[in-house]
Amino acid sequence: MENITAQLKRGISRQFSTGSLRRSLTRQMTRQSSFDPRRNNMRFSFGRQSSLDPIRRSPVHDELTVPENLDSTMQLLFMACRGDAMGVEDLLNDGIDVNSIDLDGRTALHIAACEGHVEVVKLLLKRKANIDARDRWGSTAAADAKYYGNVEIYNILKARGAKVPKSRKTPMTVANPREIPEYELNPLELQVRKADGIAKGTYQVAKWNGTKVSVKILDKDSHSDPECINAFKHELTLVEKVRHPNVVQFVGAVTQNTPMMIVLEYHSKGDLASYLQKKGRLSPSKALRFALDIARGMNYLHECKPDPIIHGDLKPKNILLDSGGHLKVAGFGLMKMSNISPDKAKVVLPGAHMDPSNLYVAPEVYLEEVFDRSVDAYSFGLILYEMIEGVQLFHPKPPEEVVKLMCCERKRPPFKIKARSYPPDLKELIEECWDPEPVIRPTFSEVIVRLDKIVSNCSKQGWWKDTFKLPWK
Repeated sequence: MENITAQLKRGISRQFSTGSLRRSLTRQMTRQSSFDPRRNNMRFSFGRQSSLDPIRRSPVHDELTVPENLDSTMQLLFMACRGDAMGVEDLLNDGIDVNSIDLDGRTALHIAACEGHVEVVKLLLKRKANIDARDRWGSTAAADAKYYGNVEIYNILKARGAKVPKSRKTPMTVANPREIPEYELNPLELQVRKADGIAKGTYQVAKWNGTKVSVKILDKDSHSDPECINAFKHELTLVEKVRHPNVVQFVGAVTQNTPMMIVLEYHSKGDLASYLQKKGRLSPSKALRFALDIARGMNYLHECKPDPIIHGDLKPKNILLDSGGHLKVAGFGLMKMSNISPDKAKVVLPGAHMDPSNLYVAPEVYLEEVFDRSVDAYSFGLILYEMIEGVQLFHPKPPEEVVKLMCCERKRPPFKIKARSYPPDLKELIEECWDPEPVIRPTFSEVIVRLDKIVSNCSKQGWWKDTFKLPWK
């Protein structure tokens, strides 16, 4: 036990880490740091890491210092790493818990199994060490012993009934640990509740390190379906690269373990569809503010480099309301489309994925024609109409009938609110957005300019207060 500090300096390296994540300070963060409660944690790295640790960290011995007040757990793990059975026994006799863990959930048994110290393993088992304890990556002492070729220890643990986690390879498993994506999350940190009514492939509420998130789970049955895998990869590629205040935020993903998952921020206020159903007609000021939120988010997606992101399924259910009362665009990347050119696309297998009751689908998509970004402006015009009028399109006609009226017969819903009840130029903007000819529809950058102008004019003229107290809610 003497001169522990000197021994520690030679045996342990000190480093910052987030375990299953690799950070690059020169690259824009893939996952916002405020979402990560572990971001300020320090941990120590021993000579051999967990068999499932994707980084396989190696100790660095030069120019490192050891904290003076090292806790008892780290002393125990260090002694196990050195193979000092007497040191381990002394610490256990002093009352240290044999199953103490570090920040990675590793016990002394994990460490001794990695390093191949048979006597230490026997001692820890004699002192009732948890033989099936799992570290943060799900690895057990037996799995670690097997990985590092410590056959005798592996046989001892197996004879005691130790379990070895099964291989959990996924279609996205990488061969080189250094290729693990920066967004990769530890699945053990996600708590997903099996809720009734959750449709396959949709997002559901879960908790990640105590924070509520939305999680889409790709079940194991889908791993053998190339179409499902490609759709998962496509959605992940899109949500991972976008970052804007009016676009739903990507938190991370699980791609190296099963089931694979995409994790997004959670919004307890729900979606715009539920909000409109509850509130009905919105005040002009709120409708315009919401419209600007949607337009800014969509403009960002359309201006993404090198390729624009066409939503194709913009509707109130795919627009989320955050706690601050702002809207965020979600649901992009779900429509399966093939690129005809940088600006043109076409739906892949439309009959299999088309929702016949989707009121907001553009005619080009519905009719299986080649389309461009203007399909999103069309949907935006319908959403803006609904916020202003307070009712769905052609209410109370059934959705399937309405879609045919609008896409095949080029009908448009009437403006029931009197013209003087609309902010100047707003009706004209809506009509241009839903124009049957895509070339007439404005881009979202133009929409933003025009909405800003409408808001500015209304504010200057005191329009909100004097003219529109009723019947707006």
